[in-house]
Amino acid sequence: MTDSDAPRTFRLAYVPGVTPAKWVRIWNERLPDVPLVLSGIPAGGADGVLRRGEADAGFVRLPADRTDLSVIPLYTEMTVVVVPKDHVVAAVDEVALADLADEIVLHPLDDTLPWDRPPGRPALERPATTGDAVELVAAGIGLLVVPQSLARLHHRRDLTYRPVTDAPASQVGLAWPEAATTDLVEDFIGIVRGRTVNSSRGRPTPPQPKEKKRKPEPQQRRTPARGGRRGGAGGTKGGRRGGGKPGRRS
Repeated sequence: MTDSDAPRTFRLAYVPGVTPAKWVRIWNERLPDVPLVLSGIPAGGADGVLRRGEADAGFVRLPADRTDLSVIPLYTEMTVVVVPKDHVVAAVDEVALADLADEIVLHPLDDTLPWDRPPGRPALERPATTGDAVELVAAGIGLLVVPQSLARLHHRRDLTYRPVTDAPASQVGLAWPEAATTDLVEDFIGIVRGRTVNSSRGRPTPPQPKEKKRKPEPQQRRTPARGGRRGGAGGTKGGRRGGGKPGRRS
């Protein structure tokens, strides 16, 4: 796809908990003529949004279905347990899953953690969303184990969170349709990976052609001017006219 065929905007999707502000700022500095349009999407619907062409690229939670999608893993988040501030867990620096065995641990339908088996005791019903689960934690119904970014996203003054040392972690990656790896997608990949504007995969201003150095012209050998013989008529300075001897002074 050539630059002339590229879209006039770059559409970037992102799942809850991801904060793309830093990369958006760099994009606006490097490509001010190409507006970047952000759209928040549910964690479970990211793959479909990209496959339907509703976004050029997106930040997704891994693992993701890589059929027809290219994915670059970016970073892994710490997993935490969200508890009321007066809960016993709030008194320690960190916990293990075994410490939650007797607690009701909420497991929302949009949970992003790859559990083999969720910890604690299950609630009577699964909350529809992580946001709903946070409200239930505030009401004293149970606890919630989530990636740290989601705990921050749904922060409440009456709640806090602590790291869970042995819980599975959530990984965030950048995904895009494999068949639509445009120049703009490559530009954004470079920004996310920290490439400079002059890196090999960036699109810097083409360098000006170097001026060819001219070879020095060979010096020409000087030849003496054609004329009379030295010392004769028309010869060197000081020569006398005629061939006679100089007269005596009287």
